[in-house]
Parts: sequence; structure tokens; C-alpha cells
Amino acid sequence: MPRTRLTVAAAAATLVLTATSAASAATVTPDAKPAPAPMAAAADCGFTKAVPADNFKGIPVFDPVKAAKPYHATVHTGQGNVTFQALTAAAPCTTFSFRFLSEHQYYNGSHCHRLTTKGIYVLQCGDPTGTGSGGPGYSFNDENLAGATYPAGTVAMANAGPNTNGSQFFFVWQDTKLPPAYTPFGKVTAGLDVLQKIAAAGEDDQNGPGDGFPALPVDIHAVKIANR
Repeated sequence: MPRTRLTVAAAAATLVLTATSAASAATVTPDAKPAPAPMAAAADCGFTKAVPADNFKGIPVFDPVKAAKPYHATVHTGQGNVTFQALTAAAPCTTFSFRFLSEHQYYNGSHCHRLTTKGIYVLQCGDPTGTGSGGPGYSFNDENLAGATYPAGTVAMANAGPNTNGSQFFFVWQDTKLPPAYTPFGKVTAGLDVLQKIAAAGEDDQNGPGDGFPALPVDIHAVKIANR
């Protein structure tokens, strides 16, 4: 399957990732700094069956009580661990989906398939096929985009256009300017140095200058959720 493409706009230095299906593309947008949004209702998430359905674990049924519970997620990789605080108040649907996939071991055994080192500075993960075109079998709506910015440490969703979120996400390892089109749903609290070590090793330019597979393989062993 074709790989998700990353293009850097010269004027705005924005990152745009496109994919062959709605559930497979990922993009990065500014880190949202507005006041936390009210908890979304189930209907607001828009969890809908979609293709592809790689390593299918089912479709989440939004539970507002569980969605409201704060948590930290630790992504255990072969290069070190990265922990982030989930923005459950600002992005309840996205954080609920990430928790659902993590608790069903969806990301275990996958790898981060894309690193960008020019114009935009992200490490993209979450595709069990490793091609940039994989997805979990469902899509859901964007949220937390008003005033979004993307400083180092932001965790945000990749997408193939409005309201096409799936399983792919990215870490911002250096301050990045992007349009507010990619749901920010986490903030790294430990392991930014791991991301920067991966970035410093570079990538293979297979998608173009500064855009390719990480030189240091980033295999995800597990994602652990801690309720705090």
C-alpha cells in the first residue's frame, strides 16, 4: 500500500500528511491552550466503522464517566519510554479512543514509521501495518482545535482530512508550526529526550528530504495506562 506522504509548505512550514484512506492519515496541529472544553456527549465523537481495519479490536462505545478520568500513557519503545498526560477534558473522544486501543494492546508490536526533520518536527506512530496507510477499523471526529499550536512535547492525531481520526498519532519533538487541523490530545511529561535522540539519528529520506523512516528503529513494545 502507498505510504502516507508528508509535505512541507515552504511559506508556513506546515506539516500535512495525506493517506489513501480516511482512517489512515495523520497531521500535526498547534498545541491547544484554550480553557478545557466541556465533556463531549457520546454523539459528538462520531465513532463510525471505516476501512482499513488492521488488527481490529472493535469500535469504542463512548462512556463519559470513564472518559472524564485523567490518565497518563507510557509508550514503551526499544529506544526508551515516552510518557504523556492525556488531555481528557479538552479532547475526551480522542483520549477515550487512545485508551481503548491501548487497553486492547492495539499498538503492541507496531513501530513508528515516519520521522520528519525539516520544516516540521514529528515522529509518527500508530499504524500496525507500518506503511502509513493502516487504521483501526473506525474513524471519529476532530476536537480541541480552537487556537491549537504544536510546541515540543505535543501529542496529536494524524488524519486524512476533517473528522477522519483513527489510530495514527504523532509526537512533536521540536516546536513546529502547523495549521489547527490535528487534534492535540496529550502533553509529554517524560521522555522528550528519547524523542530528540531518535530525531538526532535522522531518517532515510525515502519520502523526500527530511522525511522518511527513522534511522533508529522505534518499536513499540506496549502502551501502559496509569489513572492519575
